[in-house]
Amino acid sequence: MFLVLLLGFSCGKPESEVITPHRQSLTESVYASGIIKARDQYEAFTLASGPIQEIFVEEGDTVRAGEPILKVFSEREALSRENAQLSQAYADQQANQSKLRDLELATDLAKSKMVNDSLLLSRQRKLWSQNIGSAVELEQRELAYQNSKTAYESYLLRHRDLRREIEFNSKSASKNLAISKVVEGDYTLRSKIDGVVFSILKEKGEMVSPQTPLAVIGSAAEFLLELRVDEYDISKVELGQVALVTMDSFKEEVFEAKVTRIYPIMDPQSKSFTVEAVFTLSPPKLFPNLTLEANIVTSENPSALVIPRSYLWMDKSVLTEDGDTLPVKVGLKNFQFAEILEGADEQTRIIPPGQ
Repeated sequence: MFLVLLLGFSCGKPESEVITPHRQSLTESVYASGIIKARDQYEAFTLASGPIQEIFVEEGDTVRAGEPILKVFSEREALSRENAQLSQAYADQQANQSKLRDLELATDLAKSKMVNDSLLLSRQRKLWSQNIGSAVELEQRELAYQNSKTAYESYLLRHRDLRREIEFNSKSASKNLAISKVVEGDYTLRSKIDGVVFSILKEKGEMVSPQTPLAVIGSAAEFLLELRVDEYDISKVELGQVALVTMDSFKEEVFEAKVTRIYPIMDPQSKSFTVEAVFTLSPPKLFPNLTLEANIVTSENPSALVIPRSYLWMDKSVLTEDGDTLPVKVGLKNFQFAEILEGADEQTRIIPPGQ
């Protein structure tokens, strides 16, 4: 008799394991982790290599776009700029006006001589027409006139070429000076935005290169969330969705944010996508690089027929109290509950699989 009662008890189903679907609000969300970033936050790099000569700001300082952050020392570039300045001063058009004036005087003198030789030739031709003078004298006058004419035209060409040469040298020297200043300007790191210097990553005297980040700069007033979403979940994320955010810096508090940007390329190393969001309900104080966790709400039903997810079998069936298998159509799901769209109702008594 005792054995029969024991067998009968072991075959029964504990009442606590038998449930029926019930209605409640159900939210489906996508998990994401990430950090807080200042808007327009970036790591600043210089195009130069060398030791840091001077640091003009301190961490926490507000800067304007174009304001210098630090300067890298380069004696070679400083000497190059000075040399370009000397060349520009030497090639300046105003400094070369004396050469032009000297050639203009020589040109005027050649013109006067040509005019004089032309008059003498004209007189000699008149005398020759009156049978006065000799053919040799006429030929000499003609030769003198041709020589002076050629000399005058030569001076005109030289004057034109000298003017072009001076203009070219002046412009070329100015361009070289401008290039030298630009190159030297690469040794001064300037802010790209109006913002705050959050961090200076190097100290005065340290060697740096174009691959070395030197400072972190970003907006002083606006912050955003940079979230990492798994590749299996990214298809569910859309612009405008609400994200519920928790941070270690504000324990037991939940803040709201809104998805504003989805980057269209996957990081091949982490197999995740970057999603940006902005706070709609923000903490009182924020700092860059604070860590966070978020649940991006992808779907919500205020009156869903739900069962615990542990009562689903292979995500498509449930087991009745009598041991029958009922195929069901599943809707929203989260870590705890699953929505039943078809196949079971509020009177269906079900048990966990494997009972």
